[in-house]
Amino acid sequence: MKEITVIDSIMGSGKTSWAKGYMLKHNKSKRFLYVSPFLDEIHNNILVDCPFLNEPDSSLGKGSKLNHFKELVASGKSIVTTHALFRLFDEEVIALLEDAGYVLILDEVANVIEDLNKISKHDIDILLETKMIKVNENRQVVWLAENYNGVFDGRYANIKYHAELGNIYLHRKSLLFWTFPAKIFSLFDEAYILTYLFRGQVQRYYYDLFQIGYTYKSVCRMGKGYILVDYNPLTEERNQFRQLINIYDGKMNNNYVDGGKVKGNELSATWFQRASKETVTRLQKNLYAYFRKMGKSNDNLWTTKKSMKTKLQGRGYSRKFIAWTTRATNDYQDTHNLAFAYNLYMKPFEKQFFEDAGVKVDQDLLALSDLLQWIWRSAIRKQTPEPINIYIPSVRMRTLLVQWLNNQEVKFIR
Repeated sequence: MKEITVIDSIMGSGKTSWAKGYMLKHNKSKRFLYVSPFLDEIHNNILVDCPFLNEPDSSLGKGSKLNHFKELVASGKSIVTTHALFRLFDEEVIALLEDAGYVLILDEVANVIEDLNKISKHDIDILLETKMIKVNENRQVVWLAENYNGVFDGRYANIKYHAELGNIYLHRKSLLFWTFPAKIFSLFDEAYILTYLFRGQVQRYYYDLFQIGYTYKSVCRMGKGYILVDYNPLTEERNQFRQLINIYDGKMNNNYVDGGKVKGNELSATWFQRASKETVTRLQKNLYAYFRKMGKSNDNLWTTKKSMKTKLQGRGYSRKFIAWTTRATNDYQDTHNLAFAYNLYMKPFEKQFFEDAGVKVDQDLLALSDLLQWIWRSAIRKQTPEPINIYIPSVRMRTLLVQWLNNQEVKFIR
């Protein structure tokens, strides 16, 4: 399997500019597949500078973008598409891409693993007991029921489809995981991922799980363009951001700390489930007081666990909520006052899924990666970065950010 080149450079360092320049330079001699998280980014950025790329169109694919994508590949066209379509790649796409000579550029990591929580342990027991499936030593699920067509019980049709593609794995006899077909990454002449802090991201753990090799590079400005250079995080110039990011330090950080010690995993998903109404109300009042002090509502941006949004929102900041998973968009780069009211951890069973296979997960680096990506939706991502203010009530998340800004080891110790 070919090695993937991970272009691991800080947000705003020129990764997308390098990619566009590379495609423009080689569009006559190479075929490209550029995959972006958002349609807006494709229309307002990528296609503006690289009009030779073709976007799949459902009206040209008999109602299906995937059908049109297959036609474009069969015709040898360079293509730009979204993560959502990339996730739907099937055996026919794999056959078309094999030896087709494409170069993959994946802007930001993709969703490469997902728990199938609609299939219960009871369902799994039925599938095993009736010999509809078996499980290999590597936990991969193999579909055995050749005559099953979903008529009797259609809820297993999706399991059948993905198991036959080799994409379903069983975790501790109780949970099924879908994984993106690892073979796809071997089909390209070259493959690049544009991201930052790849070491802490789920796609890195996925690569380690499936033994997909990768090397690190960074981008560097050279004249009017950008080039790839050896990866060196010490060249990131984090000092400039330390001067630009004003982290709130005051009494509203003390609500969840007793004698300098954290009261549980404060603001984590589990903490929110157990938090009293009084505690949640206190956090909501903190957010309101913080944003009221900061100023105009159109200058605010905030996030929390999605299920807590309505309980924590308030006048002056409700409208500028974006999910903490938001990446690769410039839509919020005019905001200067931020609040990140969540303490991020990988779901326990996802962590177990990797670590049961010997792949070590770094929870702190994963949390920092998501926090930084979210922060960089704001005015700090402008070509000339602007100062921002941020309220982070979780002492763990706040500590990780401070460590990163000071070029320290990223590790939260209780």
